[in-house]
Amino acid sequence: YSGPGTDFTVGLLDDARWLSALFRTRDGIEYVPNMPTEEIFTTPDSMRAEGTIRSSRPLALLGDVVEGLQLTVKDGRIVDVQADRGAGIVRGQLETDERAGYFGELALVDGTSRVGQTGVTFFDTLYDENATCHIAYGFGIPEAFAGQPPEGMNVSNVHTDFMIGGPELAVDGITKDGKRVPILREELWQLPG
Repeated sequence: YSGPGTDFTVGLLDDARWLSALFRTRDGIEYVPNMPTEEIFTTPDSMRAEGTIRSSRPLALLGDVVEGLQLTVKDGRIVDVQADRGAGIVRGQLETDERAGYFGELALVDGTSRVGQTGVTFFDTLYDENATCHIAYGFGIPEAFAGQPPEGMNVSNVHTDFMIGGPELAVDGITKDGKRVPILREELWQLPG
C-alpha cells in the first residue's frame, strides 16, 4: 500500500481466501453480516507487516472520533500511534491484550462503492468501512480459511477497522518471486477481467 503517509507492506497467508460478506452458519444457511457491503477482504499473516499507515477518514471509536491516525508497524506489530485527535483512544485499545497491535484484516474497496460516492462519513464503522479500502488491527477472520485457521491468523479481543483508501492510494500485490502486480490505482481495479 502506498499513498500520502502510507508505505506499508503486509504478508498474506498461503491458505487465506479473499471473500465478500457472504457467510454460512454451521447448518449451511447463508447470511450477509453487514449491509451494505462493498468490500472484498482477507486475513493477513499477522507476523509479516512493516511500514507506516495513515488513515484517510475519521474513525468513530469507543464514543469518540480519531482523526489523522498514523501507525508505525515493525515485525507485524504496531509500535507507534500518532493522530491529530484521539491517539490515546487507539493506544488504550492496543493495550487490551498482547495481540491487539497485530493485524487481522485487509479489505479492498474500489471507487464504485455507493457508500464511498456519497462522500459522507457516517461515524459507524459498519457503514464507513464500505466507503474505501481499510485495514483492521486485532482479531482475524476465521472464515477466510476453508479449514482450521493457521497459526498466522491473529487472535485478539479487539477488531478495529480504519479507512486508508482513496484516489491517491496505490495497492500492489507482490508475487513470491518479487514481481509487483498493480491491484488498485485511483480507486480502479487493475487486474484483467
